[in-house]
Amino acid sequence: MLLSCGDSLIDFMPMRTADGREAFIPVAGGSCLNVAVAMARLGAQAGFVGGISTDMFGAMIAAHAEASGVSLACSLRPQAQTTLAFVRLADGEPSYAFYDESSATRQWRHEAGAIPFERVEALHIGSTSLIADQGHAEGLKLVDEAKARCIISFDPNCRPNLVTDLDDYRGKMEAFMVRADILRLSDVDFSYLYGDADVATFAAGALADGVSLMVLTEGEKGARAWTRTGMISVEALRVDVADTIGAGDTFQGALMVALLEGQHLKDREALSAMAPDDVERCLLFAAKCAAVTCSRAGANPPWRYELPA
Repeated sequence: MLLSCGDSLIDFMPMRTADGREAFIPVAGGSCLNVAVAMARLGAQAGFVGGISTDMFGAMIAAHAEASGVSLACSLRPQAQTTLAFVRLADGEPSYAFYDESSATRQWRHEAGAIPFERVEALHIGSTSLIADQGHAEGLKLVDEAKARCIISFDPNCRPNLVTDLDDYRGKMEAFMVRADILRLSDVDFSYLYGDADVATFAAGALADGVSLMVLTEGEKGARAWTRTGMISVEALRVDVADTIGAGDTFQGALMVALLEGQHLKDREALSAMAPDDVERCLLFAAKCAAVTCSRAGANPPWRYELPA
């Protein structure tokens, strides 16, 4: 099984009414929920770990997850409000306004022994649920328990408008980076955290700290990955872009599925021993899946049967 832990929410996607007025459509989303949906739709046994409200929006999220084949057995259903995110698009790129006080995501707590990690190949974690002190602490407790049993994947998926202290936030994200076996950042996230620092130098430091696979996604430029055998790059697939919402999440979920199917998540030795051709194959699969998501509106990862040959 592959698990994804973190945020679930409702994205209010922009649209125009018939008479030209601005309106919004509610759509289930959240970075870590999107990762779980991508993994399940691509054929993996996948589950989501986090808080999903019992309110009407929480019911939408649960129905969306279950329709995609995502297990919610490791999730909690607190009586708290669902996180809401209103989306605006500029040249296909999203910006967000979040409403997240006392949300179900923030109510999630990790209970030791609650998750059967003996049946889990990898745990992915990241995004907005790790910004607040409580969510950060609970996430670390989860990772510290899981790390003895399975591979850890981390993507900060930065949301600067939720961050009030960049140095504090960077330190929180680095606490997960040093625990990760797989680390992915977008180029935008890297620039937010580290400015114009050299990515290759950062990757070398991450590998020295114990990361086995460090991936940088660069939008239409493609993706680069660093392992102990060197750097591998792939180009992005060319598609007519509707928007980029969920593209990084789809890439992450597809990467995890490709690693699983290639037997690279059996243990840390198998992950570290990946040959360059194996890394390239996994990156190309992830890029192919992300391109499908970019070709349609919103975070809508592809099903396996939708992929081009």
